[in-house]
Amino acid sequence: MPATIDESKCEGCGTCVDECPVGAIELNEVAHVDVDICTDCGSCVEVCPNEAITLE
Repeated sequence: MPATIDESKCEGCGTCVDECPVGAIELNEVAHVDVDICTDCGSCVEVCPNEAITLE
């Protein structure tokens, strides 16, 4: 399953965007995952300082 972002926890820091090896995350005010691109690698989960990202 692709990464899921809890928008109530995301502060829009962009750390996950920089970490994603396939460019599946974009940042507006909060991060959003493109589920068609996400490879479920978990890199973003590891670096999120707010624990806003999970792999379901």
